[in-house]
Formats: sequence, structure tokens, C-alpha cells
Amino acid sequence: MTKENLIDVLAQKATCSKKEASDCLNLIIDEITNALKKGNEVTLTGFGTFRAASRKARTGRNPKTGAIVKIPAKNVPRFKAGKALKEAVK
Repeated sequence: MTKENLIDVLAQKATCSKKEASDCLNLIIDEITNALKKGNEVTLTGFGTFRAASRKARTGRNPKTGAIVKIPAKNVPRFKAGKALKEAVK
């Protein structure tokens, strides 16, 4: 399912326009992103938890040239599925 498919379903089930559904979905995504940037967790009960995790700096290798490169430390998003989502997918 793509973002566009999700907007179509949301518009149909919420009986609103695709523009309103798109704005709503974008707002939710933006708020989750902003919370993660601030280092906060976002928990959607029954669905799961989004959080930012730190990755340490490390050395890697360029697969094309074989050269050793330094990979800097960074924060990456993580998602842990909630119990209800896990059960629904089983």
C-alpha cells in the first residue's frame, strides 16, 4: 500500500475529500517526525511505538573501491509493533 492508496482509503472511510485526507495524513507524519527529532517517543496504543535510536560512529568499506571510510554517528528512526498489530498480522 502506498501513501496515495492510504489517502484514498482514508478519504472514502472518513467521507472527506482527498485533499483533506492528504492534509490529515501529512500532519500526522509531520508530528511524528517532529517528536522523533526532539528525541521523544510516539506511542500509538495497539499499533506500536516510534522512537529515535543512536547509531555509533564506525568504519566501513566502499564496496566498489574497497576503500575504508568513516561512517559518522547518527540518529535513526525505529518502530516496534504493538501487541494488537502483531496479533492482527499473525
